[in-house]
Amino acid sequence: MSTYHRRRLVELKHAYDEARFGADRTLNLRAQLPTAAEASRRADAWLRERQASGAREVLVITGRGNRSENGLSVVRESVAKTLRTLRRVGVVDTIAEHTPGSFVVTLAPMRRLWESARRAAPAGNDRTARATPTLGLDPSTLAMLRDLAERSLDALGIRDREVFLEREMATQLSLLVRAVPDGPDRELRLRDVIRRALEEDDSRTR
Repeated sequence: MSTYHRRRLVELKHAYDEARFGADRTLNLRAQLPTAAEASRRADAWLRERQASGAREVLVITGRGNRSENGLSVVRESVAKTLRTLRRVGVVDTIAEHTPGSFVVTLAPMRRLWESARRAAPAGNDRTARATPTLGLDPSTLAMLRDLAERSLDALGIRDREVFLEREMATQLSLLVRAVPDGPDRELRLRDVIRRALEEDDSRTR
């Protein structure tokens, strides 16, 4: 294949990816030239935010490391490790190599977050939940969070919900706030995330 045709093939593939994913579902780390640690932090935060926004399939571009020592991309390897970690904690569902320098990531339903948290932290040993108070939240936010927690406990078949409700609310809050970056109107954006989780649950139980 000639150089011209190879270039055209690459251009067509890029155009296809842009049409398939769009800017809001593409994280281009290659263009930002971060360190491996920075790339992992950005990927973690971005994927959590995309999951909370309701995205299902996203593209993460790391670059293939052609200019790296030994031709190995430390950014790619670091991000791949982060993706595997996020799969264990319920953010990521599946990971597929799209090209040698990119991954297609399918994000998990939000309920997977607290399902994974329960497996990782036995009852009575949830330090994160205990460290995330719900006091200070607007009553409307608390009402939505309570609704979400009650549904979660119902799904587990727990009859005496009141015994576990406060801890379940704190657990879910500790997980959801990680998808809401600091900034103006953070609680308003948190309510949007909780609302999406409730809508997701409605769709699942129909």
